[in-house]
Amino acid sequence: MTPWTLHEACAEHIEDIVEFVNCARKDMFPKLARSPMPTDLLDFAGVYLHGQGHFLTARADGALVAVIGYVPYDHRFAQLDYRGLKVVEVVRLFVLAQYRRGGLAAALFAALREQAQRMGVQCLYLHTHPFLPGAIEFWQRQGFAIVDIEPDPLWQTTHMLLPLTP
Repeated sequence: MTPWTLHEACAEHIEDIVEFVNCARKDMFPKLARSPMPTDLLDFAGVYLHGQGHFLTARADGALVAVIGYVPYDHRFAQLDYRGLKVVEVVRLFVLAQYRRGGLAAALFAALREQAQRMGVQCLYLHTHPFLPGAIEFWQRQGFAIVDIEPDPLWQTTHMLLPLTP
């Protein structure tokens, strides 16, 4: 397998990144395949390059093989009240199948976490689902704790939090 390198997202690669994320998203969440493109992808530059979000990529031989980002937490889950804290939501971790189980996701997350700490973020939030193989366990290995599991029988959205130390 070709070695990978980590990169900050940049304007010249937005089209490739958005296509990669959208394909991965549709593959992982087939029920969302016909849904509109998420707003962070529609305005990728505004959110991740010029806004308060951040986005990283991994490439092998120039091709995208993995991505991850964060956006400011938007307080859309009433049961999770993080007002008064600087919280970002980890989003869009997608790794091509042939690059999984080799430390790439952990390396991407570690780089994203370092960026968040440099920006004064106090907590990292994310949500995932038990039907994504290994996702909950992966995030627990990165230090996240489960703070809520929604009772919805389909999604069972699992909310996780990682406080950061200054």
